[in-house]
Amino acid sequence: MNDAISPLLSPYNHNGIAVRNRIAVAPMTRITATEYGHPTQTMFDYYKRFAKGGFGLVTTEGIYIDKAFSQGYRFQPGLADDVQAKAWSTFNREMQAYGTPVFAQLMHAGALSQGNVYRSHTVGPSAVRPKGEQMKFYFGQGLYAEPKPMTNAEIDEALQGFVDAARRAVNIAGFKGVEIHGANGYLLDQFLTAGTNRRTDRWGGDTKARVQLLADVVKAVRLNIGDAVPVGIRISQGKVNDFDSKWSGGEADAEVIFGTLADAGIDFLHVTEFEAWQPAFEGSRDSLVSLARRYAPKVTLIANGGLHTAERIKNALASGADLVTVGRGALANPDLPKLLESQREPRIFDSSILHPIASIKPEELAMQTVA
Repeated sequence: MNDAISPLLSPYNHNGIAVRNRIAVAPMTRITATEYGHPTQTMFDYYKRFAKGGFGLVTTEGIYIDKAFSQGYRFQPGLADDVQAKAWSTFNREMQAYGTPVFAQLMHAGALSQGNVYRSHTVGPSAVRPKGEQMKFYFGQGLYAEPKPMTNAEIDEALQGFVDAARRAVNIAGFKGVEIHGANGYLLDQFLTAGTNRRTDRWGGDTKARVQLLADVVKAVRLNIGDAVPVGIRISQGKVNDFDSKWSGGEADAEVIFGTLADAGIDFLHVTEFEAWQPAFEGSRDSLVSLARRYAPKVTLIANGGLHTAERIKNALASGADLVTVGRGALANPDLPKLLESQREPRIFDSSILHPIASIKPEELAMQTVA
C-alpha cells in the first residue's frame, strides 16, 4: 500500500466510533421498504454489498421516526414501532460479521413530506410553502403543500419521536450508532433556516434560537440512550429543494451552529456540501469542513460531498475530517475501499443503474454483487 492510500485505509477509534478504515457509505434514500415502512431483502442486499466491499461504516437512508408527520417518501423505512425495528436486527448482526457497523439515520421530513401513509397534510415551523416541486425520483408530483405551523405540543411530539426511534434503533434493531438528520431541508433544518422559520416564540429568531431544537433533540436522545452508541447529527447548507442555499450569517452562523451542537454532546458531526472542498461562503477560503473542525474541535468530523477519489478523500482528511462518506462513488463502486487498496481506478457513476425512481435495478444489484 502506498503512502497516498494508507491514511484512507487506516483504522479509526475515537468517540465510540471504531471502524477499520476512513471510508464510509453516505445515507441515500432508496425507497425499497414496504408501503408501511418494513425493510425488505432488496434493501438488505443493497447495503450488504458495501460491507463485503470493505467500507468501514454504513449509514442508512433516512428512517422515519413516528406514525405522525415524519414520513417523507413512499416506501421509506421506519423505526416508528417495535415491529419495524425488529426487522433490522438480523441484518445488523450480519453487517457486523462482515466488519462493518451500521448507523441509523433518523429523519423527520416536515414540510418536505411528499408521501405519508399516516397523515394527509404536512407540518413545519411556519406556513412557508417549500421551494420547487416534489421529486419525481421519489414518486412526488406537483408543488409541495403549504405546511401547517407546528404547535408546541407537536414540536414536543416530534422531539419525543427522535428519542423513541433512537431507543428502538439501539435496543431492538442493534444499530451501532445514531445519526440525527438535521440537514438537506428536512424538519430540523427547516427550524434552523431563517427563510422557513418565521416563528416569534422560543423556536424562532436569531441563529442561536433556531438551532436550539436541534440541540434539544441531541440532548434528549443522549439522555435516553446514554453512552451505548455514538450519537451525531448531519448538517448542510443546501437543501434537496434549494440546492444553492447558504447561511446568511456566513462564518458567524457556522460558529454558533457547530459550537452549539458540540456543546449539546454530539460524538460526531456529519457535514455535507455539493463539493466539500469548496469555500463555504463567498469571499472566504475555508470549506464547511474546515469551519466545523475549527468550531467543534473535539468531535469526530465526517465529510461528504463529491469525495469519491483517493485524492479528494485524502485532501478532506487533511482539512480536518476524520472520516469521509461517499454517495455516487459508492453506488458505482460498492467495493471502493478494495479498489483503492489495490490501486485500481474507481468506476464512473452511471445514473442508468437507477430506475426512473431512486431504487437500483435488480439486475444491476446482481451485477454489482461483491464476493
